[in-house]
Amino acid sequence: MGRSVKRSMWTHTAQRSRRARRPYPVRTVITRSQGNTSCFQRLPAEVFHMILDRLSGWLFKRCTLLLPTEDRLTLISSTFSQMPCFKLEECTAAGCLGFYGYGVFLKTMISGWDEVEWHRVFNFLCSFTNLLPKIKMAVTGTPGVSCSLELQLRLFCRQVLLDPWPCKGTLFWLTRILKPWPMVLQARLLFILYGPLMPDGTLAWQGIVEREMSRSALWHMASVIGLLYSNLDHLTDWTTDTMQTILEELIVLPEVWHMENVARLFVLCGSTVCYSFLANKAHNGQLLEVSRLIVHIILVCKKDGYSMNWVVRMVHQVCQGFNTSERFAFIQRLEDMFSEVTMELIEIVTAGNHHEGTGPFQTLRSLLQSSAHFHAKFLHMFLQNE
Repeated sequence: MGRSVKRSMWTHTAQRSRRARRPYPVRTVITRSQGNTSCFQRLPAEVFHMILDRLSGWLFKRCTLLLPTEDRLTLISSTFSQMPCFKLEECTAAGCLGFYGYGVFLKTMISGWDEVEWHRVFNFLCSFTNLLPKIKMAVTGTPGVSCSLELQLRLFCRQVLLDPWPCKGTLFWLTRILKPWPMVLQARLLFILYGPLMPDGTLAWQGIVEREMSRSALWHMASVIGLLYSNLDHLTDWTTDTMQTILEELIVLPEVWHMENVARLFVLCGSTVCYSFLANKAHNGQLLEVSRLIVHIILVCKKDGYSMNWVVRMVHQVCQGFNTSERFAFIQRLEDMFSEVTMELIEIVTAGNHHEGTGPFQTLRSLLQSSAHFHAKFLHMFLQNE
């Protein structure tokens, strides 16, 4: 009797549970025609990261383990093509996490693959996103005119390919992105990918020409230039001369940069890049440009709190490339440039052109202080060597 009662109670409970259960809602993909919000905006960032990193990437990788690379990529394409957030210029929602999720998924899936497979992945991505024609449109047009396309390319390349990886992976993707283009367009592309941004989120094409930029604004560009320089021994399509040309093109985009921005970029790039650039120009007899850049490097070091010993060693290294008479001519040219830049700032201050507040006066003050500091260190070095 007790057993029958228990069976009856169990059956009743199971039926009630079945009646209470509701089917799970079917997730749909929100397209642009259905609304202007991202299909990922409803998910907290932590949940979205977990789904793509812990579940989808590894699950897809394991489920397709025995398939050829081409078939794996085709499966990704068929899925991602239905989601606007994974496609260039399809999702217009601000702060969309689609490209970030794409990058996490891709890194999870192809980690451990050899370089040949990575090349196939890049070719697939170019085909899937129509990447190369879009890059061509951005780098051959007038800077800033296609600002939406520039930012989309920046977000896609940075979040899907460049930023998720450590240096070796970043270098691979960056060289694949740059390789199809001549050096002048490589410079344009580097600016699109890593150039400073204005407060409204657009690229600072004019800002870098007209006003001083902060260290943080130039940091990413300097880092990637340093990455390329430090791996020239392993790159077949880039040499020191190649990088010299790219840098010369970069610092005049779209016009000649504000001189402190040029100097700050080279300070952030570090000794190898800075010395290579200065020595090359000095070797080619461009002492006027070298002297002006050194004066502004000295100024930036004073403003940003870098050691003046670093600049003194840099100038000393450049001097070693000259014979005795050339060395004294270079030092004289450098001293004349100190005077010239000082007079330029005095004229700005006395003319009352203070559209930047007290900026010109403060810069003049910093220049005079940095000049005194530099000369003291420079003389001390020569006295020690005697």
